Amino acid sequence: LQCNLNYVEGKLDGQSVVKSRFAYQNEDELLADLRLIYDSLVGHGDEDLANADLCDLIRLVQTFGFYLMRLDIRQESTVHSEAVADLLKNLNIDYLSLSEEERQKVLAEHIASATIIDTQHLELEPMTREVLEVFHVMRRMREEISPKAFNNYVISMTHEASHVLEVLFLAHQAGLAGYCGSEPYCHVSVSPLFETIVDLEHIVPVSEALFKNKTYMALLKSAGNQQEIMLGYSDSAKDGGNLASAWNLYQAQKQIIALADRYDIDCRLFHGRGGTIGRGGGPTHMAIMSQPAGTVRGEIKFTEQGEVLSYKYSNSETAAYELSMGVTGLMKASMGLIRPVPEDNPKHLEVMRQLAKDGEKHYRQLTDHTPGFFDVFYQITPVNEIGLLNIGSRPSHRKKGNLSKASIRAIPWVFGWAQARLTFPAWYGTGYALTQYAQTHSEGDLKDMYANWPFFRAIISNIQMALAKTDLKIGKEYAKLADNQQVA
Repeated sequence: LQCNLNYVEGKLDGQSVVKSRFAYQNEDELLADLRLIYDSLVGHGDEDLANADLCDLIRLVQTFGFYLMRLDIRQESTVHSEAVADLLKNLNIDYLSLSEEERQKVLAEHIASATIIDTQHLELEPMTREVLEVFHVMRRMREEISPKAFNNYVISMTHEASHVLEVLFLAHQAGLAGYCGSEPYCHVSVSPLFETIVDLEHIVPVSEALFKNKTYMALLKSAGNQQEIMLGYSDSAKDGGNLASAWNLYQAQKQIIALADRYDIDCRLFHGRGGTIGRGGGPTHMAIMSQPAGTVRGEIKFTEQGEVLSYKYSNSETAAYELSMGVTGLMKASMGLIRPVPEDNPKHLEVMRQLAKDGEKHYRQLTDHTPGFFDVFYQITPVNEIGLLNIGSRPSHRKKGNLSKASIRAIPWVFGWAQARLTFPAWYGTGYALTQYAQTHSEGDLKDMYANWPFFRAIISNIQMALAKTDLKIGKEYAKLADNQQVA
């Protein structure tokens, strides 16, 4: 361990150091020694001593290894596409002009190839070199720290199957994926992130195109045959409103699990939930229990946002409570593993489909088709000032200088409205949809859904919470800052 410590300290000091042959190469070697000590103590009658601090140390090493926590890498799909195009132009391939089928074919052929592109003497764009360097750093960290140092590579704004293959193509350039002789290997688990309403609607054809690709499937099986799919709550809610977002996410989960079952793939859903209701947040237990029946199978993954970490995990009592709520919710939602689970009520699905359609239409009428709406948004909320704080992990806008709905990220979008005490993204469109249905059909249907469908009950309960935080008097004062008072 001292040899490992000396090596790390030398690296931190910027020294050119070589790891001693007496150092542990990974946490498995340390665990083997600790277990040897444990077995020796137990064998000599010192079981109480073995189960004290030594047992705790073994558990710590099993949990944290030499890496403390596993890192996820995240990058937008367009960055990969441009990097791949920059590399392939040196092979006289105009990648960006190819069709989707042609892109998949070219990428699969290069991934399966034993050769890589020699980039040492090529004139590449700075961003291309930066993207490639990320993969080379991943390889070095796997070798120097632990193969478990990284978890998944998340591709935001995934629109096509080629976006996933692009990451594997770039990983191939760094020796992280490909073929060793005739044997496939893959040290990068790729998680496509579907985060707009349109992307959620296309989740099945995009995923199926991947599952039909022989090269991709060979790499997936070599890595354990588990496909992680990330679902974006924040951007889908910003795109089409909270109601349409929730419904499309619900449908997408059922569809992708059914597709994975058809191809005999273990699929894990990664829920990219925000901290606030407008970004898909809400109580953890209720959120897990409201997932579609049969889609939770003993494991679940979701994000915890920075702004909620302090009040959830800042002390042992609340941390233990959150953990217990998550674990019990997971166990209850996984009952389908041991017994059949009831199917959704067809009437509930029909009503929800109509509610989502009406809610999205009303939401888009304001956010997409009302002239001057975004001018008012930037004038009455402190969203520009929030962007200047430089406290987030990403810029406030996807494209600098572009103030459109597509460019602004979900965090400043929600936080801007929240600062004006108008929790608009969490509820707008829902009231209209509910009113329309109650007037043209039966209010009893809605009451039955709330009483007997955890998914619908979670939506309404979260909106109630958001409305309780809304203060229209304060919001009215902010609205006076707008130049166009008619729109405000």
